[in-house]
Amino acid sequence: MSTAKAPKYKVYKDHRNEWRWTFHAANGETIAVSSEGYTAERDCLHGIALMKSSSDAVVLVEE
Repeated sequence: MSTAKAPKYKVYKDHRNEWRWTFHAANGETIAVSSEGYTAERDCLHGIALMKSSSDAVVLVEE
């Protein structure tokens, strides 16, 4: 039985002891990172929730 990989968020503490997240595609490539560090883990998780809720956002292409 094979285990298919799925996209995932990783939550971790950085060198400044702040919480951050990264979003990884199914192939393991990092495709998004938090733009700021969070002092509380719950705030970092809230940032992930905001990203998830905006997944149907309009894509704007500027030329």
